[in-house]
Amino acid sequence: MAESAKKVAQTAEDRLEEVAKNVRERFARITDTTFTDRIRDGLFLDQVDHGIDRARADERRRKQGGSPS
Repeated sequence: MAESAKKVAQTAEDRLEEVAKNVRERFARITDTTFTDRIRDGLFLDQVDHGIDRARADERRRKQGGSPS
């Protein structure tokens, strides 16, 4: 009985190690490629423009009588 419990525990541990390995690989693939690709595509190049666009939208709302935020 104790041998079968050890075997079950070892099998469960092996499976969990495999799951953890897969999760680490997928996480690395998602974070590395996606974020790197976004940077390469110019994710941060037009950050200044966002401030200008927001200011224009705020001004439009003020003219229409709405709140600026």
